[in-house]
Amino acid sequence: MATHPNPAPAPDLAPVDLHYFAPPVALRSYFGSLYRFTVTLPSYRDVTRADAGQLRFMMSGDGHYTFHDGRDVATPEVCLLGPTMGATSFCLDSPSDVWGVSLLPLGWFALDGGDVSRMVDGLADMTVEHGPDYATLLEQLRDIRTDNVESAARIWAFLGSRLQPVSSTRQGVIESVDAWLSDEHSPRVADLVTATGLSDRQVARITNRLYGGPPKLLARKYRALRCAVRIAVDHTPWQELCDSSTFYDQSHFIREIKHFVGLTPHQLMTDPTEVARLTLQRRDMGMAMAEINRIS
Repeated sequence: MATHPNPAPAPDLAPVDLHYFAPPVALRSYFGSLYRFTVTLPSYRDVTRADAGQLRFMMSGDGHYTFHDGRDVATPEVCLLGPTMGATSFCLDSPSDVWGVSLLPLGWFALDGGDVSRMVDGLADMTVEHGPDYATLLEQLRDIRTDNVESAARIWAFLGSRLQPVSSTRQGVIESVDAWLSDEHSPRVADLVTATGLSDRQVARITNRLYGGPPKLLARKYRALRCAVRIAVDHTPWQELCDSSTFYDQSHFIREIKHFVGLTPHQLMTDPTEVARLTLQRRDMGMAMAEINRIS
């Protein structure tokens, strides 16, 4: 992917930095945190945990993602990244400055309207998917590069104006699934069937379309993310979590954390990467947001 002429982040910034901005009250059911990620190093490699969908604006820099199945894909300047069901590696080939926002299931549906399963562990160019307005916003962000407050306000106003109405029935189903995934214990599919009043098959079809996977896979993903936060942020001994959670044994626990987070429990406790450290600390940022986003 060709680089653009806009300047790289200022050299006085930290080598790797990440700042979060809470969504306005009216948008908290649609989006998680807005963030600005900057890297001043000439190149940088790291890994990100399994996550919800993301919309990212490459203010400067270029690079690529390597998904957990080994596919390597260059990132477009306005990148729609689908939900990931495993840790994803990324490489930046130059100093970079990126605005991004987490798309909660309701936000993805209201913005895109399509089946999210088509985008799992994949990405698309948002200017191709949804027109040139996204490229226009990117240029506006580059023009006001130094003003985070104005940039954040511009992004929220733009996204809010793009949301399509979502039926109360669909919103109710999403709220039920969010609440189910937010359960501190390992969620049981039978509980979700009861909460929604739908059949097993209907529930699976809905979670695939809105979350990118069947209920059992989603339960595994969010169980691993909750455990990772408790290890990295609360410093809970991972052996204690293994014993108190529904894992078969320590080997199973380690494999699940490694698959969904990209690091072993020991690495999370003693030597997390910069991105792991910065993203997992999001829970303690004091931001009011949807519970499903806070636990990751």
